[in-house]
Amino acid sequence: MKFLDWYSKIAIGSALVGASMELFMIKTGFYDKVIVLESEKRAWESSLEAQAVKEALNPWRKLDSNARENS
Repeated sequence: MKFLDWYSKIAIGSALVGASMELFMIKTGFYDKVIVLESEKRAWESSLEAQAVKEALNPWRKLDSNARENS
């Protein structure tokens, strides 16, 4: 219990910093922007173009699946 006051000051300071960061993100509309970006990302990832790019970037895809089937 020697350093209890020091630990309590650190805990209170950390809580204040975290709360101020959350308040800043709420006031600036950070979460609204993240929601829009995530929905756009998910929509693009489910598109046919994204599927084609994913397949084109992994030319060994069929070799990997054949190796799994043989072993």
